[in-house]
Amino acid sequence: MYSFRIRILSILAFLFASVLAVRLFFVQIVDGQEYSDKADGQYVTSATPLFNRGSIYFQEKNGNPVSAATLKTGLALAINPKELTNIEQAYEKLNAIIPINREFFFLHAGKKDDPYEAIAAHLSEEAGENIASLNLPGVVLSKERWRLYPAEKLGAHVLGFVGYAGDTLAGRYGLERFYNDVLKRESKDLFVNFFAEIFANLAQTIFRGGEEREGDIVLTIEPHVENFLEEELARISDTWKSDSVGGLILNPKTGAIYAMGALPSFNPNTFNTEKNQAVFANPIVESVFEMGSIIKPLTMAAGLDSGAVTPETTYYDAGSVELDGATIKNFDGKGRGRVPMQEVLNQSLNTGSVFIMQKMGKEKFRDYFNAYELGEETGIDLPNEATGIITNLDSPRMLEYATAAFGQGIAMTPIETARALSALGNGGVLVTPHVVSGITYRTGLSKKIVYNQGKQILKPETSETITRMLVRVVDEALLGGTVKLPQYSIAAKTGTAQIAKENGRGYYEDRNLHSFFGYVPAYDPQFLIFLYTVNPKDVKYASQTLTMPFMNITKFLLNYYEVPPDR
Repeated sequence: MYSFRIRILSILAFLFASVLAVRLFFVQIVDGQEYSDKADGQYVTSATPLFNRGSIYFQEKNGNPVSAATLKTGLALAINPKELTNIEQAYEKLNAIIPINREFFFLHAGKKDDPYEAIAAHLSEEAGENIASLNLPGVVLSKERWRLYPAEKLGAHVLGFVGYAGDTLAGRYGLERFYNDVLKRESKDLFVNFFAEIFANLAQTIFRGGEEREGDIVLTIEPHVENFLEEELARISDTWKSDSVGGLILNPKTGAIYAMGALPSFNPNTFNTEKNQAVFANPIVESVFEMGSIIKPLTMAAGLDSGAVTPETTYYDAGSVELDGATIKNFDGKGRGRVPMQEVLNQSLNTGSVFIMQKMGKEKFRDYFNAYELGEETGIDLPNEATGIITNLDSPRMLEYATAAFGQGIAMTPIETARALSALGNGGVLVTPHVVSGITYRTGLSKKIVYNQGKQILKPETSETITRMLVRVVDEALLGGTVKLPQYSIAAKTGTAQIAKENGRGYYEDRNLHSFFGYVPAYDPQFLIFLYTVNPKDVKYASQTLTMPFMNITKFLLNYYEVPPDR
């Protein structure tokens, strides 16, 4: 009986020690920042609880995290008009330390019935110390914390920003919105009953399992790659005075996105000064475009996969084809006579794409384009994803299928398009594009996010065949074969599409969307690059606007990641 009691006491002592250890862990590690804030509050007035939120990290190629969104701590300046003894003197002394609009200051100082009027925010510790040393009656300093994006505009459309949703600060766009439940920090009273809290923390630690917890997120976005992409996009925009420009770089085998950007853009640190709020939306995910000739490889792959054509199949190109009372022409209106399928890609022949569709039949053609999921969400971990518009493929008219075969009359998001094109090089599989690789929880635990690989939509041999054909496009046809790399195989295709009029009646004669995609090394691709530019000025074809930016990015990636030659 005595030994039994000793055992019971030992177990109770062990449990008590474990509970204390768990409590100490939560106090020092998990809730350490909150206690530190409480301590600081004893020395600096705080009008409201300090803002708190999880961090977001870019990830360098070696796995090192780089801060993308974090917190900055400083001071805020306010006044109590009732206690200001000399408004003029207070203004002059404060203005000597930090610039303050005189009219603004006197307006707020005149509100004698209000004990708290905010004057300035985001002050440095040095400025705060100088203001405190003045000992001015009615001048109040409070500690504050705010969201900071150290890289400013870099990755802005991916990150989004934190803003007010009603009276609450929350993620408003991008990852800040999509992962708001992970990044947000619930305010709580730290001075609750000690034993109630330690048992609650212990139960949380042991039992909460898969329940969503607060943490930081780590991205697949590589900051140096993101910066290079955005610099190239800026050059495209500056050179061709485009209405908008966008691009992304992803791993076509895994769906991991290394870079994603669009112009016009914004600085999430100063988003509230942006007059055009339309720039906050991410066009890579939220906007649809008629992509034009970069859809031809999808048509060709469908024809190859279904057995309707082979690379050796020929057809007679008369330069145009009549369907349902309409005339479809090649981009130059010229015919090439009898040509093989390779020339459909090399010379971007609309009539050749129509021929493939007709050989397949419109039902089978529609089945393949549905399999590419061009009218469905990709499942990317970003908010407000739009879906492509491919309702033309429900039409009984052959004309709608013919135009879809060369990328007109159907519209899709850039991310939908890039995912479908990835299947051409990765063995025929639809991957899930994503920008988050994992979550690090406040307890120190971490989780790697696993994404669904998706279904097999093309035979592996079809992927190999279409890749071989797209390599020949670069080697033989793209700018006359002058941009090919002797040591690396590159599969690529340009696209030029007319832009539909806003009233839905026809297309502009002088406005085009240019697009370009390619993957490298072609037969074991590590990168797929997708670029587009809307309404570039005084230029007609995508080969003129986007070939060199694509090649610049390709060379950078091969060098930066030290990819060995494949030929």
